[in-house]
Amino acid sequence: MTRLATSFVLGYHGCDGKIARDAVDGKIDLLHSDREFDWLGGGIYFWENDPWRAREFAEWKASRGDYKEPTVIGAVVDLGNCLDLCVRENLELLAAAHGSLKDMTRASGLTMPKNVNSRGDPNNDRLLRFLDRAVINHLHDLIEDQPLPSNSGVEPYDSVRGLFTEGGRVYPGGKFFNKTHVQLAIRNHDCIKGVFWPRP
Repeated sequence: MTRLATSFVLGYHGCDGKIARDAVDGKIDLLHSDREFDWLGGGIYFWENDPWRAREFAEWKASRGDYKEPTVIGAVVDLGNCLDLCVRENLELLAAAHGSLKDMTRASGLTMPKNVNSRGDPNNDRLLRFLDRAVINHLHDLIEDQPLPSNSGVEPYDSVRGLFTEGGRVYPGGKFFNKTHVQLAIRNHDCIKGVFWPRP
């Protein structure tokens, strides 16, 4: 795999206030999410360069009763070996992983997962990404479960990066959407070099 992007980025994580304080104080590691609908597979999730979207997410979680104190912390993240889904070669890998998963699912007599809308989603964004998670995790499994020669250039991924268009149009007829974002799933905790309180 080639590494075409700079390695260090700023990520922002929306969470509950106690979790944020304990993480910044070094008492705990941030939670590795591995839910069946996670958009980029298992990992520690960040909004790249966007503390405002992290804040919106934390406030949404608080409105559902999941957080008592919606809070945002920042992190300096080394993407390491990144499955960057804004790069053509990685999209080709993803397509191959989808084909492999489809064949395996069919041979097992199972049904392929699907991305579906969450209840009350007015934008048809298919926020529950069961299919995407399954394909990305299958790609990780293919790489990690097969011994590869050291000169193959294929290594397990430390992180996954994806661009998502989401929400309503910014203005009528345009192709910009008001919740578009770049999201990171950090699989290797050592890639998180430090966490901090963002400036207001």
